[in-house]
Amino acid sequence: MKLTRTQCLILYSLEQFYQSINQPLIEKPVKLRTSKIAFIELILESKIISKQERALYKNLETLEQKKLIEYENRMIRFTDSGLSMLDKINKEVRQFVEVERYFINVDKPKRKLQTVIKS
Repeated sequence: MKLTRTQCLILYSLEQFYQSINQPLIEKPVKLRTSKIAFIELILESKIISKQERALYKNLETLEQKKLIEYENRMIRFTDSGLSMLDKINKEVRQFVEVERYFINVDKPKRKLQTVIKS
């Protein structure tokens, strides 16, 4: 199933949001969920996804039609296929994060580096 970049960002953002709000509740038998409007307001406030409110609604509707998310008592919930799609997205993101971490922590190369004057 092919997703647009925005749809992937929305799925990933929803997962990260749920992880952040549920982290303090790990030891309790409680899980927090959010409504569509609250999540869209959060995304718009963050300015990470540069879409208008209506476009975000349409993207969430598309994710629902593709059966990646569903609504339970008006709260967004991942489906099994949505969770498997998140695994694929996380694997892809993890590769980029690992490359970034590697170059932050790597020692200087043994070969000499060339200095170039910027023009």
